[in-house]
This record gives sequence, structure tokens and C-alpha cells, in this order.
Amino acid sequence: MVEQVYRDPETGIYLRPMTYEDTDLIVSWRNQESVRKNFIYQALFTRESHEHWIRTMVDTGKVVQFIICLPEGDHPVGSVYIRDIDTTHRKAEYVIFIGEEAAIGRVVGTVSARLMLQYCFGPGKLHKVFLRAFADNVRARRSYEKAGFVQEAYLKEDVCIEGVYRDMVLMAVLNPLETKDNE
Repeated sequence: MVEQVYRDPETGIYLRPMTYEDTDLIVSWRNQESVRKNFIYQALFTRESHEHWIRTMVDTGKVVQFIICLPEGDHPVGSVYIRDIDTTHRKAEYVIFIGEEAAIGRVVGTVSARLMLQYCFGPGKLHKVFLRAFADNVRARRSYEKAGFVQEAYLKEDVCIEGVYRDMVLMAVLNPLETKDNE
């Protein structure tokens, strides 16, 4: 289990490990339409489903999840996590959601991604972190690019949400601390 806090010295934004006590916040945030619309999995969350996630994914090391906090009053505003952690190929999928409207558009997403990458390329010992985003989610894609992600693929009509096929982009970032010995 991860216990370290990752803090951006310039903005004060920080990531702290998620706990069971964050369940009500997570459920509330993920059930907001503004958050759900940006996820492939759009079913409503429940306290039970989130606690099951913690027991079967977080507690087993398949997921590492943090809460995004603003320095003003140590206010939680969202969450970042890596999932499908592949220790053989040293890669994982990055996911973020910001549940507090006031935090959107304030560099919170970009800073949180950079902080998560510190974990991924440090203690997480990953070589590659990737993400999937809806192609039309321009704001998120810009934020990911500012954090260092680059587009690797454009997938036409990749997922079907409410009967409508949507395009996806795959973006990734490689560990800048590793040498290019494999080239």
C-alpha cells in the first residue's frame, strides 16, 4: 500500500493515498453526469461497489489510487489512479476525475498527472503510462499533453456509449529517467 504524499511545490496541489473514508466522496463525484460522461464505464457507483473496488483492486495492488487535494483547507477535489498494472512489461493505465466544479480549469488535472507520473516512474517502477480518452474531450487531451503524454493512436468508433459509437485516442508517456538501451 502506498503511503507517500506527492505535492507540487509551486501550486501546493497534492495527492494523498485514497482510504475507505473517501468512499462517499468518490461515489458522489463519479455519479455526477459531468464526470460519468468522460468514462467508458458509465454505470452509477454505490458504496458497496466502491468498497468492492478497494478490496479487490486497490488492496491487492492491481490499482494504486490517490485523492487530489487543494492546499486551501486540504480540500479533496478528485482522484487519480493507475490500473491494470503490468509488472512484466512495466506499464499501467492512468485515470483521473475531478469531482469539484471549482477545481476544473485551474491546472489541477495537469499538476495531478505530473504528480502521479512521479509515483509511476519512481516507486512504481513503470516504464510506460498510457491512457484512453474520448477524442472529442479536447480539454482533457490538452491537459494530458501539458503533463507529457503524447498521442499514440486514434481509434475510430472504438466504444459504444448509449448506442453511439465514439472515437478514442490512446496517449502515453515513457519514463524519462530510463536510458534508451532498447533502441
